[in-house]
Amino acid sequence: MREHDLERIIEIDNLVLGERRPEYWEGKVEMTGKRSPLPSLVAEMEGKVVGFILGDASGWEYGVPENIGWIDTIGVDPAYQRKGVARMLTEEMLNYMKKVGVDSVYPLVNWRDWTLLQFFDAMGFKRGDMTNLEFKIAD
Repeated sequence: MREHDLERIIEIDNLVLGERRPEYWEGKVEMTGKRSPLPSLVAEMEGKVVGFILGDASGWEYGVPENIGWIDTIGVDPAYQRKGVARMLTEEMLNYMKKVGVDSVYPLVNWRDWTLLQFFDAMGFKRGDMTNLEFKIAD
């Protein structure tokens, strides 16, 4: 992923979520680039960015050992979905994670996002031992 890919990432995010969030992506890409030992990746077809993935390897945050990796965000232009783009990006990210010593990877997925859950299941991911807890702060 390069700086000039940012506008296309914002566009893909807008196509997928229906919301344009340039400030979010500018901060996200900058923070990931400074913090993570892993590269953020894009997939290109015919010179056009059609998908992206961001991940990280733990640095003992919150007591999580450094052999743990996270898939933070994955996005694919709807016109290119179901063509192996997400699989290719995920496989490449897993290769980079292995090179930095990661042996367990946790994607963050909404429990109700059936499509994404099916995707990760097809990639061989299984329910892990960690449990996500949530506390809603009332207004």
